[in-house]
Amino acid sequence: MRLRPTTLRHWVIVLFTTIGVGMLPWTIWLASSLNPHHETERWDLAWSGFDAGLALAFILTALAAWRKSPWVGACAAATGTLLVTDAWFDVVLESHSDELWNAVYLALLAELPLAALCFWIAYRTERFLALLVEQVLHLAPAAESPSQRDLIGVLEVTPDGKTAGEPRDANAPP
Repeated sequence: MRLRPTTLRHWVIVLFTTIGVGMLPWTIWLASSLNPHHETERWDLAWSGFDAGLALAFILTALAAWRKSPWVGACAAATGTLLVTDAWFDVVLESHSDELWNAVYLALLAELPLAALCFWIAYRTERFLALLVEQVLHLAPAAESPSQRDLIGVLEVTPDGKTAGEPRDANAPP
């Protein structure tokens, strides 16, 4: 067992785990200490700015798909994330019962299904690109499928800039 991360992948695992676990007490503290009522002068700017960003994400996803760009997966993932965020805030921040039900219906019938579609597009794009890279670079034996192994170890780069080794079985211990 390594005590010190040696590759970018290991650093990401350690750093992101630390941040995620560290945010849990912070979130509990926020939930218990924040005032549930808050007024702001720029509510319209916050919502219209967010929706403008969501519109831009849809347009960038469509443009990437039209251009057959490998960025379509990243754009779709960002769009899906914004849709889930929009659904969350629409439902949580509505105060009148009729507006709340409209937000719930919009989330269930439009935003969340569209987000699922976006995540599916991102997943399929990633799988397609992995197969394409593997075929072009001839990285895998003919009988081995890319879902069974670490394709090219994108995050397996050591601090000296060299790859950490040959692609290996994704189920093998690090």
